[in-house]
Amino acid sequence: MHFFRPVLALSASMKRTLSALAMLACLSSHADAAQCGSTSAGFEAWKSEFAGEARAKGIGASAISALMGTNYASATIAADRGQRSFSLSLDAFLAKRGAATIVARGRSLKQSQAAMFASIQQRYGVPPGPLIAIWGMETGFGSQRGNQNMLSSIATLAYDCRRSAYFTEHLYAALQLIERGALSPTTRGSMHGEVGQTQFMPKNILAYGIGNLDVAANALGSTANFLKAHGWKAGAGYQPGEPNFAAIQEWNAAGVYQKAIALMGRQIDGGE
Repeated sequence: MHFFRPVLALSASMKRTLSALAMLACLSSHADAAQCGSTSAGFEAWKSEFAGEARAKGIGASAISALMGTNYASATIAADRGQRSFSLSLDAFLAKRGAATIVARGRSLKQSQAAMFASIQQRYGVPPGPLIAIWGMETGFGSQRGNQNMLSSIATLAYDCRRSAYFTEHLYAALQLIERGALSPTTRGSMHGEVGQTQFMPKNILAYGIGNLDVAANALGSTANFLKAHGWKAGAGYQPGEPNFAAIQEWNAAGVYQKAIALMGRQIDGGE
């Protein structure tokens, strides 16, 4: 049985009171959170505070030890502040990222690895083109996977005030993966902590990762799994305005990157 209550109009004073209470609740929920910073000065103190929070959430001693061994990643902060290529025009972005080379090599890989791509498409509905475009764009087909300490990069970004909440989620995921043995405290990756041949962040490894992402078949299958989970429909188009473009948008937030992947994917898949 359902009971219905009449909706009462709130006075202005009641609205102000409720608003103040909501603000206090928000502040109190963050009162015990490790305090972010914008320089290296507070990083060691932040690690100690965060470690306490992580223990309270059930993170084990081995992962906590790995966290305490991280260093402030100045190169990561510099890279995070300097992502200028995403403001380029599409043509300039394609030229800067070597799109013609990616497409040419991608067409060759589509043929030489036809069985692998057919298996991935049968399972996830994603054709080779966009997967190969992502693979080429992210790591030059596995040749440039980064040499930054993954955990230090993510811990630094979780501490940094600019996007602390976003990277805190990835830090907890990284600690879980270390605890499980899926990642090592010494795992190397790109500037923001991305790892593997298509550059997965830890939270996405937990959700969509299949096996060792340094292995191309696993990384590409994981990427297809991500796209399918974000609405990819087998047989539908993936250019801007078509149904599957939205899944590409979920992979990377930069509009010029999204359009580049769609265009290169189409060229690799045989279109112009």
